[in-house]
Amino acid sequence: MDYSLSDIASVMGGEKSGSFGGILMIVIVFLFVIMLGGRGFGGDAGPGPGYVTQGEFTAGLNNITTQNALQGIALSSANNNYETAQLVNAQTNTLIEQNNANLINAIQGFNAVNLSIQNQTNVLANQIQGLQAKMDSCCCEIKTQMLQNRLDDAQAALVAKNADISNYNQSQYLLGQLGRFVAWAGSGAPAAVSAT
Repeated sequence: MDYSLSDIASVMGGEKSGSFGGILMIVIVFLFVIMLGGRGFGGDAGPGPGYVTQGEFTAGLNNITTQNALQGIALSSANNNYETAQLVNAQTNTLIEQNNANLINAIQGFNAVNLSIQNQTNVLANQIQGLQAKMDSCCCEIKTQMLQNRLDDAQAALVAKNADISNYNQSQYLLGQLGRFVAWAGSGAPAAVSAT
């Protein structure tokens, strides 16, 4: 916005005389220089030091926009890296939990197998002990039966011998009671006996 000297003088009261008017004039010129940005002095029509052109200003804004976009990409990349790390961490925890569950299941399975084997071993041991007791009883019964059979055989032989002895004694007694006895031969003829 450009102001003319008359605009500035009307705002300031328009007094041009006296000591205040001289100071006022200096202030007006100073303000004029500031408002114009130093243009026109020294024959330079371009922007003064510290001022930028429209193209430079647009390039600066574009640079700021680019920098902001790059920072947004970097922030998005950092967020993606963080999310990826969280997903990997969650997946690792899931795998560790699954591995632990599998290990617990395997250990429980092995424990069940060991317990089953131990129970079967105990049952077999009990059955072997029962079989041993039956074999001992059976062997004892067999030995007893064998001894009983031998005793029965011995008693039967004793009874037979006793019967033989009794028959012999009876025969001797009867022959002794008969006196002289001559046995007949199987033909019915008397046996030849020599006379002595």
